[in-house]
Amino acid sequence: MSKSMKRLTAPRSWPVPRKTGRWITKPSPGPHPIKKSMPIITVVRDMLRVCDTAGEGKHIIGNREILVDGRPVRGHKLPVGLMDVISLPKLDKNYRMLLDRKGKFRLVHVGEGEETWKLCRIENKTTVRGGMIQLNLHDGRNIIVKKNKYKTGDVLRVEVPSQKVLEVYPMAKGNIALIVSGAHAGEISVIEDYEVTRTPTPNIVRFRGGASTIKDNVFVVGTSTPVIKLPEASVI
Repeated sequence: MSKSMKRLTAPRSWPVPRKTGRWITKPSPGPHPIKKSMPIITVVRDMLRVCDTAGEGKHIIGNREILVDGRPVRGHKLPVGLMDVISLPKLDKNYRMLLDRKGKFRLVHVGEGEETWKLCRIENKTTVRGGMIQLNLHDGRNIIVKKNKYKTGDVLRVEVPSQKVLEVYPMAKGNIALIVSGAHAGEISVIEDYEVTRTPTPNIVRFRGGASTIKDNVFVVGTSTPVIKLPEASVI
């Protein structure tokens, strides 16, 4: 596997100029897949703009001045993806990684206290020793619970970095969802119906207004209203 990446071949979700140089940092293997994440050094330089060069960015990261989900970043290639919280303690600023209406990553400024939690979607579940249930989340986290009361596709509001579950937002009619992929990526809509197929084909989620997509493209962000600030409301 190549250790380098050309700017022209970088995922289209990266909000970076394509012709200012030939190469760009490739994310290391981590909690998010390459197509759904950006390396922290690119976020620091091209999105936060707290430095002008990659060398300066590495120095800032090396001084442990950047936090992701409440933990200091150790490597400049760490992949940062959807719903991750990026904090700059010295500047007293916190941001959440989201998608805009064009399907590109945006950093949305969050208020005091909001940096202590994030939303995590349950990708699958595993039964572990002792009959406990392990919830495998979209950002690589694993949470062990005693009761099997959560379903795949449900979204948890998780305290970081402790991983305490604060609230759950199920994939259910009437809840608010963010579409994270496909033709409607970045749009917020109300779930009208959740169709579970009894075949190998993906489950279908239908929205008010007639749009529909597969379950993997849907990220629930609240019940009556979104619990997160949207990119259109607060963008850097």
